[in-house]
Amino acid sequence: MKVADRPGAIPASGIRAVAAAAWARPGTLHLELGEPSYDTPAHIVAAADAAARSGRTHYGPTAGLPEFRDAVAAKLVRDNGWPDADPATVVATAGGVGALFAAYSALLDPGDEVLVPDPGWPNFTGLARAVGAVPVGYPLDPATGAPPAAGILDALTTARTRAIVVNSPANPTGAVWTVEQQAAVGEWARQRGVWVVSDECYDRLGFDGPVRGMAVVAPDVPTVSVFSLSKSYAMTGWRVGYAVAPPNVAAAMTRVQEATASCVSTVGQLAGVAALTGPQDFADRMRATYAATRDCATAVCDELGLRYLRPGGAFYLWLALPASVDSERFAFDLVERAGVALAPGTAFGPAGRGHVRVSLAARSDDVIAGLSAVADEVAGRR
Repeated sequence: MKVADRPGAIPASGIRAVAAAAWARPGTLHLELGEPSYDTPAHIVAAADAAARSGRTHYGPTAGLPEFRDAVAAKLVRDNGWPDADPATVVATAGGVGALFAAYSALLDPGDEVLVPDPGWPNFTGLARAVGAVPVGYPLDPATGAPPAAGILDALTTARTRAIVVNSPANPTGAVWTVEQQAAVGEWARQRGVWVVSDECYDRLGFDGPVRGMAVVAPDVPTVSVFSLSKSYAMTGWRVGYAVAPPNVAAAMTRVQEATASCVSTVGQLAGVAALTGPQDFADRMRATYAATRDCATAVCDELGLRYLRPGGAFYLWLALPASVDSERFAFDLVERAGVALAPGTAFGPAGRGHVRVSLAARSDDVIAGLSAVADEVAGRR
């Protein structure tokens, strides 16, 4: 029996392919996955345990528990620089990817086009194909990760362009767009009637100062802001995220979620309340640790002669390989020969050719060992 064509159009994850090879080789250093090396803080786990034991295990409202949406609204004002936030515009989702899927479903009809960063997180492209939309990559400055000029975006735009995805701090480059850069892209989108989908899953992980999202920088731009608890609070396995959108879009996203998930785990949301309203020192310590690892890693790269884009946030280091090197083959060879797993740049779009991504969320000693292996492999290929 034939299956539908659409799943086959969703690209397989090049990151997961390398991870599978690494898992098959015991002792491999895992620097390929975008996951904090920390466990979820104890007070968050305790809140989930108390919620489950007290019977908070039933269905909840599709858009999210009131206490979760209230906690999100307060956090946006406290941490993200929003002048105010209405809990009614918050939609609790199954991680940031759930928010993106609901946003894409609410904004894009089959055949519509969405501009996505290249290089960019693979799910930006995969989710577009999952809803029948067409992803169109837009280039980032290879030296800084900055967005392109309006003229370049115009050249990629057609009558079917409905949205542009922005991501700062960015995966895979770690680039943080300046206020001026975000405002320029936002103004471009506003003038052309294009929605902005702003992925801010690394909003608490700016290394050189607080980062501000599109809804703050350009409040007049129609924007869906997407967040996650996964990175800032080491909650990747809990699958709790949220989106903030204009009322009509929030309502449409809620309808999508009702059809696909009914509601987000109530226990997970109550853990999220503890994360958002409880002590924030854990998130601050994580950010400081990643920043220190960034500084150590870039110093090692300088010593080893490795070229890189200096990250301003998230927890990734984007390395440039020699022009003749196939980054996918390089990543698999590094697992086999050196026991080090990195994400191949090709997993992040055509502009990722000739690059690899290193996770800075690992122990600094492991990151240094991984970079040394990269330098040795590059030298051997030369």
